[in-house]
Amino acid sequence: MFSVREVDVKRITQLVKEHCIRANKILPCDVECRMRQACKTETSPLGQEILKDLVTNFEEAKKIDVPICQDTGMAVIFVELGQEVHLVGGSLNDAIHEGVAQGYVEGLLRCSVVSDPIRRVNTNNNTPAIIHLKLVEGDGLKITVAPKGFGSENMSRIKMFTPAATKEMIMDFVIDTIQQAGANPCPPMVVGVGIGGDFEECALLAKTALCRSSDLRNPDPLYAEMEEELLRRANQTDVGPQGFGGSTTALCVNIETYGTHIAGLPVAVNIGCHVTRHSSFTL
Repeated sequence: MFSVREVDVKRITQLVKEHCIRANKILPCDVECRMRQACKTETSPLGQEILKDLVTNFEEAKKIDVPICQDTGMAVIFVELGQEVHLVGGSLNDAIHEGVAQGYVEGLLRCSVVSDPIRRVNTNNNTPAIIHLKLVEGDGLKITVAPKGFGSENMSRIKMFTPAATKEMIMDFVIDTIQQAGANPCPPMVVGVGIGGDFEECALLAKTALCRSSDLRNPDPLYAEMEEELLRRANQTDVGPQGFGGSTTALCVNIETYGTHIAGLPVAVNIGCHVTRHSSFTL
């Protein structure tokens, strides 16, 4: 007998609200651990002091219950919806936008979103959010809230390589992107790389990569090796903490891949700042 699980979208609104606030105030454990470790391994005295200040900042933010960064970002929402879930009580998109609006207004988070890209009128509730919906098997529902600041988002790049491109050419492009970004994304960075798909899919892969724990390497040894090599090379660029030089330019590099056309090899880079934030819940 086929069964369908009902989920009221009002629960989604409430949880999106809570996780917008949580994501902006509590740094993911893996990023926090890497920041603390970098304080011990950074070779530049100035860079080491900057890293210590950044760690103190998120410690104090936790104590006094305020956002880790004044740029509380544009809310990016990843939804994994089980195909056996029946949503009731309204529209999923409307429920998510309402949760973001409540979270940013009631949580006293900075509202940075405008309703139109040319007219530039602030919506005053940080909507609309960016919503990525993926249909999956089962009767579960997982949502990840990932606020994205634009100091780092503006450093994104995409390149449509030809299939003749080598692994080394791809890595050179990633490192060049990091060097061009410099101090703008508030390093040390988390670097997301998407390889494959088409124009928009590889960009989504790069954004998704930022939500993977820095403790997890790509399961494919080829890409795991590239991640480690890119991290090593990124930390040799001397961009350093906040762009003042040093051996900690990136905390990790995550690569996500997808199949692509025989005539193409898209590559996208999406950079996260030292407070690359995300918070998930499952219903």
